[in-house]
Amino acid sequence: MAGVVTMLASGLSTQFGAAIGSLAFAVLGPAGVVAVRQCVAAAVLLAVGRPRLLSFTRQQWGPVLLLAAVFGAVNLSLYTAIDRIGLGLAVTLEFLGPLTIALAGSRRRVDLGCGVLATAGVVVLMRPRPSADYFGMGLALFAAACWAAYILLNRSIGQRIPGAQGTAAAAGLSALVYLPIGADVVVHQHPSAGAIGAAVAAGILASALPFLADLFALRRVLPEAFGLFMSVNPVFAAAVGALLLGQKLDAAAWSSIAAIIAANTVSILTKQRP
Repeated sequence: MAGVVTMLASGLSTQFGAAIGSLAFAVLGPAGVVAVRQCVAAAVLLAVGRPRLLSFTRQQWGPVLLLAAVFGAVNLSLYTAIDRIGLGLAVTLEFLGPLTIALAGSRRRVDLGCGVLATAGVVVLMRPRPSADYFGMGLALFAAACWAAYILLNRSIGQRIPGAQGTAAAAGLSALVYLPIGADVVVHQHPSAGAIGAAVAAGILASALPFLADLFALRRVLPEAFGLFMSVNPVFAAAVGALLLGQKLDAAAWSSIAAIIAANTVSILTKQRP
């Protein structure tokens, strides 16, 4: 239950953080918000994790470096997608990452049916229409691939490195890459205190807290179960987007969200383990 509650709280924190961060897009742009977010997350995680970098072995550095690359890629692609297609749609497509983890390698007919159901939901979301932004949708799908990698890498790091040292080290390396972008934004954009505050809040709510929460949860639940309880993220995102950002979804989009969540839920709940 501790792992379940942690995962649900992590999902809600992530969506509120993303929504608040999007309020600064007009001033900082998605890349600027991500730069501030990464630096704030790194500062918090390095203070909490206190990684002993010199003690890391080659086997430990491998997944840490990969996770650092994933951190930067998933945040930039997702925030750019949110700017183009909205929070609810972007997060729903991103959720295909953990759904793929849940279905990967299965030969059961029920999982095949779940895959077909989820695919149908995606087809409806990406159906041709005058307002469709396929580049934004493509970025959200790339974020989905990064999220799948994040789940596997974070679990691997949790098994190889004690505490939050590995996650903190990855966040710190990712922040170093974004430092020049953040410096350029501050020098040339002259952002307001409100914009900086929104980006900082995004760093805490959507990066630092979820990273620590996910590391805690992935040590107590299987990756598949993580994907199950993270299925609330599209619902959280759609609700937060509507309440805070005024981004309304039509009936077809809600049906697609329901189909993708149902596919993940059925797949997980029907699995039998020895």
